[in-house]
Amino acid sequence: MTSLPLLSLAIWVPVFAGFLVLLTGDDKHASSARWIALLGSLAAFAVTIPLYTGFNPADGGFQFQEGYNWIPTFNIHYHLGVDGIAVPLILLTSFTTVLVVIAAWEVIQKRVAQYMAAFLIMSGLMIGVFSALDAILYYVYWEAMLIPMFLVIGVWGGPNRVYATIKFFLYTLLGSLLMLVAFIYLFYQTNSFEVVDYYRLPMTLPVQVLIFLAFFMAFAVKIPMWPVHTWLPDAHVEAPTGGSVVLAAIALKLGGYSFLRFAMPIAPDAAHYLSGFMITLSLIAVVYIALVALVQQDMKKLIAYSSISHMGFVTLGFFLFNSIGLEGAIMQMVSHGFISSAMFLSVGVLYDRMHSRQIADYGGVVNTMPKFAAFAVLFAMANAGLPGTSGFVGEFMVILGALQKNFWFAFLASTTLIFGAAYTLWMVKRVFYGEIANAHVAELLDINQRELLILGTLAILVIGFGIYPQPITEMTHATVAQFLDHMATTKLPAGI
Repeated sequence: MTSLPLLSLAIWVPVFAGFLVLLTGDDKHASSARWIALLGSLAAFAVTIPLYTGFNPADGGFQFQEGYNWIPTFNIHYHLGVDGIAVPLILLTSFTTVLVVIAAWEVIQKRVAQYMAAFLIMSGLMIGVFSALDAILYYVYWEAMLIPMFLVIGVWGGPNRVYATIKFFLYTLLGSLLMLVAFIYLFYQTNSFEVVDYYRLPMTLPVQVLIFLAFFMAFAVKIPMWPVHTWLPDAHVEAPTGGSVVLAAIALKLGGYSFLRFAMPIAPDAAHYLSGFMITLSLIAVVYIALVALVQQDMKKLIAYSSISHMGFVTLGFFLFNSIGLEGAIMQMVSHGFISSAMFLSVGVLYDRMHSRQIADYGGVVNTMPKFAAFAVLFAMANAGLPGTSGFVGEFMVILGALQKNFWFAFLASTTLIFGAAYTLWMVKRVFYGEIANAHVAELLDINQRELLILGTLAILVIGFGIYPQPITEMTHATVAQFLDHMATTKLPAGI
């Protein structure tokens, strides 16, 4: 136990800041709402930094643990703890929230306080998901974070926002109900909601398979894996820029993280048994969804499908059951958080000026927005996996892990380097290069200081982790080794 409740601070500082922002009231006090939101997001980010500086990378177990009785009658605890997988994702969450607040500074003019508060509260709840070691506490955070995202898309979204919001909510809710059933079953077997107690529970293979599939339905929707991915492009297209950033950078990672925290270690024999099924779905996402991205005419939809394809690498890396593939998958989650944020923010810069996301409405943007074009092309190259950017590191590690498992897995996964370059460069060519396409493009103004700050910071991170990924890989190494040791030990009852 730590003397300072760092994880509770990481969760509740942004939530408290969000409620403070709400107290500013209507848009007459929009300026106050913005400044309180900015200070709150910076404070929330600041309290997560000690999780990195104080983390012991040689310890693969849970650190910074906090434990209090919550509902003793049902043996439910407020139990928090993080390992080398959770800490990078928590830092990504708090950092992304700062960017979202700054990005919305001038763009959001209606219901400013409510918009800022939604992201601050959602940030705290997402960090709760990454920190919870009690199944019910985890489930509360998991479901509660849907509410602010539902409101962000439903209130500040596009013309089809109601359809997109309801589809998003139903997909994620229905999958989560099966997860709750699995938790209740595990409680009756252990009389506990402690996740670590579930890791030690022996179960027959048929039971493990059912438990795994119950978790699979919740987490596959969240990632989202093919074929339960159709809610994501609709949600991205209708969401405001901040909503798209958080969806891509953080919300998708909740599903990936939860596979490693719940589905796989609780049912390890089932995870091995169903690994071929999971690898197949992952490779379909990598190859097929990349081809779907190639024909998109809406920039946001193209990036949304690109996200699904890149997240296929994450699940592929998980089910290779080797260290380089798993560490690559975690690196890919963090890297994709930076790159997808940058891509959606870049589209937001153009949309704020021309109110269009259609590729056909642009052309020759580099002539009028040279600074912006430099950043946008860099992020596009990172999205395509250019060496020297963070987008290359995770994908390359997963491909190496796949090569250890099966040549054809690696071959199919490596096609993303071709298809990713194809749809990314095709978009870049049509949007940025050539002659100025129309009068609207001719009137575009280059990025301002606020936009330069956001895109410049992300550019530094994308290049920095591309050249020197060790801060992430070093943190995850011991945790991954311990995870693989656990996965290699059968949890079948004695005699089976």
